[in-house]
Amino acid sequence: MDATIVEVSTRILDIPTIRPHKMSVATMNNQSIVLVRVKTSDGIEGIGEATTIGGLNYGGESPESIKTNIDSYFAPLIIGQSATRLAALRKLINKTIKDNRFAKSAVETALYDAYAKRLGVPLNALFGGAIADEVSVAWTLASGDTRKDIAEAEQLLEQRRHNIFKLKVGMRAPKDDIKHIAAIRKALGDDISIRIDVNQGWSETQAIQNLRPLADAGVELIEQPIHEKNLAGLSRLTALGILPIMADESLKGPEDGFMLAKHKCADVYAIKIEQAGGLQNARDLIGIAQAADIALYGGTMLEGSISTIASAHLFATLNKLEWGTELFGPLLLKDEILATPLDYSDFTLKIPTGPGLGISLDEDKVNFYTRK
Repeated sequence: MDATIVEVSTRILDIPTIRPHKMSVATMNNQSIVLVRVKTSDGIEGIGEATTIGGLNYGGESPESIKTNIDSYFAPLIIGQSATRLAALRKLINKTIKDNRFAKSAVETALYDAYAKRLGVPLNALFGGAIADEVSVAWTLASGDTRKDIAEAEQLLEQRRHNIFKLKVGMRAPKDDIKHIAAIRKALGDDISIRIDVNQGWSETQAIQNLRPLADAGVELIEQPIHEKNLAGLSRLTALGILPIMADESLKGPEDGFMLAKHKCADVYAIKIEQAGGLQNARDLIGIAQAADIALYGGTMLEGSISTIASAHLFATLNKLEWGTELFGPLLLKDEILATPLDYSDFTLKIPTGPGLGISLDEDKVNFYTRK
């Protein structure tokens, strides 16, 4: 008999970060995670996660709205539906509920986790199976203090945890950011990779003026330097060919991916399962990038371990992930909600081989961090 969905539950977990994480859009001192649990009639439970950056500072969904909308709209819609017809569930959800990409991603992850558990296979098997058993992971330096960032990077290099670093810039004058970047490059040497993320913090004029100095300072990639809606500007920056331009906030899903490819607005796509609206949308977006010869980067919404490893399962199925990933979100948190933490070692994140996501929750930790 076909398994049906019998329960959908949500809770918000508030977990402190190991240090303030400073970006042009917000400074984070904790991460609020919406944990979604989907139970089915055959006794299987799938889990998913939705996170945002700084509440509503990054986009139109917040942890509170995600929880409310899942409880009020998603749960009544899918309870009683088949838990094995995932395409039909996606069609039903997308027909009935507009936008809400982060909430859709959390629910879809839980459904895929349960389905893969039912089959006894890792989640990546639902996308053709893993090509790699690990993915490289960049670390974001975002304390805002040059000396602290250098010390942090040196420690991570010594621990063999990260040798790729992304710097958050855009809060200071560009000339000050360039001094900051150059000092870090000089201290760490030429064997490490440095990228920067402006989070839309510059005007197009500022970006044009600073691309060459950034390249001279040792930057290899620049992420979303200007406003997400300025597609013509992104196209002009990409055409200059000074530094590879990566689209992030401009990518809300496959439709955006098609438009950016059509107008040559980026050299690289930052793929985020939550921002794309779920695992399948992210895979569709990847297909557009591959067809348009646009390089790929595995992005993060600074998620906890659930969305992080869901993303890693998807990225492990790709034959090319030219710019690696930045799936470091769990390492930014002071505590872990998994019974066994994810394996970050030798500059990579290892892909679990167990059924579904291959992880299990530490229920005591989940209860401790649940918002009362």
